[in-house]
Amino acid sequence: MFAGIGGFRTGLTNVGDFFVPVGFCEIDKYAQRAYRALYRTGGEYFCDDATRINTDELPDIDLICAGFPCQPFSVSGRRLGFADTRGTLFHEITRVAEAKRPKFLLLENVPGLLNHSGGETFRTILHEIHELGYSIEWRVLNSANFGVPQQRRRVYAFGYLDSRLSGKVFPLEESGAETLKQIVPGSQGCRVYLPEGVSTCITSQGGGWGAKTGLYFVDMNPDPMVTHQARCITARQDSGISKHRGEHSGVIITDARAVITPFRENIRQQGRRIKEPNEPMFTLTAQDRMGVEYNGVVRRLTPLECFRLQGFSDEQFNTLVEIGIPESQLYKMAGNSVTTNVVTAIGNKLIKVLKEIENG
Repeated sequence: MFAGIGGFRTGLTNVGDFFVPVGFCEIDKYAQRAYRALYRTGGEYFCDDATRINTDELPDIDLICAGFPCQPFSVSGRRLGFADTRGTLFHEITRVAEAKRPKFLLLENVPGLLNHSGGETFRTILHEIHELGYSIEWRVLNSANFGVPQQRRRVYAFGYLDSRLSGKVFPLEESGAETLKQIVPGSQGCRVYLPEGVSTCITSQGGGWGAKTGLYFVDMNPDPMVTHQARCITARQDSGISKHRGEHSGVIITDARAVITPFRENIRQQGRRIKEPNEPMFTLTAQDRMGVEYNGVVRRLTPLECFRLQGFSDEQFNTLVEIGIPESQLYKMAGNSVTTNVVTAIGNKLIKVLKEIENG
């Protein structure tokens, strides 16, 4: 339900033959066209409006996947919740679940859902699902911890009828990067992190140290210093930490930096406009256009890069280009999608748990 271009479908089919799609629902005409081009949908149930899904015609199902509209709950929107007609579409999920009794529910939404109306909205959702006989667990998962360089935090909720699954699917193993630790504090151009981290580099205006050369020189001693020029090379580069500056030092090269909506300076995400080098990309949305700053030059992300940030293959992207999907729609499709890598991780964990239960 609310299939978009099939982030759930790609994520689950990447697991293997365990998951077999039987139908989809999507109201956007461009997304419908893209979905049919990406997947073999012949013979599958289809409805363009969730409110008109005929459960008598719908095949028997084991799993409902739904990234129901997030705008009513997003902190970047008006947060009208169920007062927004898009917010009420959640009830269509429970209507279908009540009629078809699938074993599992897998839902996705923005983290703002958790605190909307002081938590009352999420409490209502949990209660409505529980009233149908489902247990439900949830986690806020960041796409950056699942193999894509995008900072995208989303709530994933997993509902199930079999009590043996309790506490088995969540939590997932995540591969988050180690938290960076500063060894030289200060303003832009002065901060330096431990070697396994990254450095603060130039801004899109080209100011600060390194703006001309693209380099910083960093001392790796216990009380490090940053200098404009490299120091004299010595023959003792492998002597361990030394009191002699320059014997253990290195050059940090400026790297690409994520920028949100390069041509609209008033746009921020969590108070920021430009990220540090090697930080994940800002969360893709259907409205904002992401960019990259490299050596003082800012460009926006290409549609292909946006698709990669959501875990889609280049082949899938090229398929949509070949059928003539406009660039503006490609950006929108990527921003509206669920990150496929996260869904794959959930699918793999569910299969593992089901096999363990089956084997006793």
